[in-house]
Amino acid sequence: MFRNLLIADSGKGHVEDMVRMLRDIPAVRQARLNLLHVVAEQAGESYTEHSQKAAGIVADAVQRLGLNPAEVNTIIRQGDTKQTVLKVADELDADLIVMGSRGLGRLQSILSNSASQYVFQLSTRPMLLVRDDLYVRHINRVMVAVDGTGVGDDALKLACELVRDIPGGSLTGIHISRQDITPSRGGKTPADEVLDKAVQRARALGVELKPIHATGDIGRGVCQAAEQHKADLLVIASQDRRPLVARSLVDIDRLLGSSVSDYIRVHAPAPVLLVREPEGRR
Repeated sequence: MFRNLLIADSGKGHVEDMVRMLRDIPAVRQARLNLLHVVAEQAGESYTEHSQKAAGIVADAVQRLGLNPAEVNTIIRQGDTKQTVLKVADELDADLIVMGSRGLGRLQSILSNSASQYVFQLSTRPMLLVRDDLYVRHINRVMVAVDGTGVGDDALKLACELVRDIPGGSLTGIHISRQDITPSRGGKTPADEVLDKAVQRARALGVELKPIHATGDIGRGVCQAAEQHKADLLVIASQDRRPLVARSLVDIDRLLGSSVSDYIRVHAPAPVLLVREPEGRR
């Protein structure tokens, strides 16, 4: 399912731990690993020195991961980190971007020029965010947010493909309604129908999905469910629209609004795998 993984590792946080856990999954084990380190534009005349230091950081990371250097594509680029990650992901046609995150809120992230927030907002590729304050566990219990949309189905499919190859792995589907809705004549609510379809789709993909329904705030509900069921990985779909102006600008008009995916990014008790709607489907 994954052919090209782009690992944007700053040498801090738990990204390497996450990569180790991913490589325990057969569906990911055969993927090509691309390890990116970005040298800041401010390096200026000392770029050679910074580049040599970066090469050492990358080589150490490869060694810590227990990988064969010949089987890892190491990439060192100079530039703005957030723009470079997006550019390299496009060049490689990466199936998944793995990045660390400090877990800052949206406004704080933008003010501090957070690379992970920027990539999280602008990339249309699946992205796995690993917060610095989380303990990364072996992936066994996966939770997916079920919403019945097209991109939601993409997230469900990806979650199923991961769990299907994990011995003893389990998949829980969480659907949050903003308010209770009276059942139809058939005795089912819209939430029941969404979850039933998800169970059937997962079963067709060879996975048994445990459905859960709750009401209330979606972001908080998903995070609470992930905490309650001790999820090791949370898969969510995001339909947040991307900026239509310049890619170098942040989405200012959404700063004061609510974003479910952004709330989950900051507050989820497990690493978050974000699935966005592909460009061609827009």
